Amino acid sequence: MCGRFTMTIDSDDVRTQLALGQMPSDWEPRYNIAPSQEVACVPSAESRSVHWFRWGLVPFWAQDPSIGSRMINARAESVAEKPAFRGSFRAKRCLILADGFYEWRQKGKISIPFYFNLREGGAFAFAGLWDDWEPKGVSSQPGLPGLTTCTIITTDANSLVAEVHPRMPVILRGQAMWDWLLEPDAKKRLELLKPCDPGEMRGWEVGRAVNSPAQDNPSLIEPAQGGLFAL
Repeated sequence: MCGRFTMTIDSDDVRTQLALGQMPSDWEPRYNIAPSQEVACVPSAESRSVHWFRWGLVPFWAQDPSIGSRMINARAESVAEKPAFRGSFRAKRCLILADGFYEWRQKGKISIPFYFNLREGGAFAFAGLWDDWEPKGVSSQPGLPGLTTCTIITTDANSLVAEVHPRMPVILRGQAMWDWLLEPDAKKRLELLKPCDPGEMRGWEVGRAVNSPAQDNPSLIEPAQGGLFAL
């Protein structure tokens, strides 16, 4: 799965690195992006503008937006068939901007956090899906606003990440980013949802402060003091 990630790069650099359009004016470095928070998404290959979507997909047909807490990830193997995702897979795909992500290794009763990014550094995109949701029916909570939400697609872990966790987010770079948004053939889109080359990545153990979404500072991605694991 992918339950936390980072985007620590200045907005101008991200825009240049990924050939994006308009960036949000309230952009700031983030070291512990968690579900239910706003994340930077690109839903259009034409404008390439970056928008804030809430992480945790709420399908348009959902009666209760709380379903989003269970929809932070979508499995690549079933994304084209599952009712919660198939409509978005067909017509509402997006790029979710990041420069690293966390996974946890289970060791007995202890979960050890690791941080992964590209060996060369820099920004990339997770393959994502999005949807719009509006309150429905007389039972809807008064004043409850509509939502635009998203989910990160995951696949089998590559050999590097598999040392920590069996799943990883789908990482897209270069032309693959725009192919994900533009490709009309569903089979070809599914072919994009594969693990990143492990040789292009690196990872290391970090401290447990990342377990708290309230923590968001550069120290979270530093190697753990006394840590035993570097990948």
